[in-house]
Amino acid sequence: MKLIFAIVNGDDSHAVSKALTANGFFATKLASTGGFLSAGNTTFLICTDDEKVDLAVETIKEKCHKRKQFVQSAASSGIGSSATFPVEVSVGGATVFITDVERFEKV
Repeated sequence: MKLIFAIVNGDDSHAVSKALTANGFFATKLASTGGFLSAGNTTFLICTDDEKVDLAVETIKEKCHKRKQFVQSAASSGIGSSATFPVEVSVGGATVFITDVERFEKV
């Protein structure tokens, strides 16, 4: 048995949730925040049999999309002043961790 932690961009959360349910997975959703952009994410906790891990990961992958976003970045001129300017960064996709589960009970 495996536990999948999938950290998904907030924009993709609903589609991932629907797709997991359609494929027979039960998932717990936790609201989370990314450290770099301080943007809203959803962390899914999915416990499943070993042979279904690839299907779960593929389901997540199909519904998570990378996109470009502009964020403000500060630059120092070296003489005590700073300016902000937009920087394009890639956001979205998913970060997935898979761990072994020693024991699982639903009570």
